[in-house]
Amino acid sequence: MTEFRCRRHPTEDRLPLVRPPFKGDLGERIHVEICADCWKEWLTHQTVLMNHYGLDPRQRKARDFLYEQLRAVLFDEGEPASVDTSKQGSIDW
Repeated sequence: MTEFRCRRHPTEDRLPLVRPPFKGDLGERIHVEICADCWKEWLTHQTVLMNHYGLDPRQRKARDFLYEQLRAVLFDEGEPASVDTSKQGSIDW
């Protein structure tokens, strides 16, 4: 195993991502700072957010929200959205 220190698990060796998950600076940052396990957890959480809030990733507002949440969850930049069952199927823009 290649030694890799994930920013979310700085005291443990973790498996790195094989490649950036998408193009651009954010994809490269994820590749450098986030382990494969954390990325997998994010993908599951992203699915929960999309289903819970009824997000359509083809819409710019939905993508912006997901990028904002990605930064909040993986990099502690901002406040992660809660999955509030009283708001199921909608989100306040």
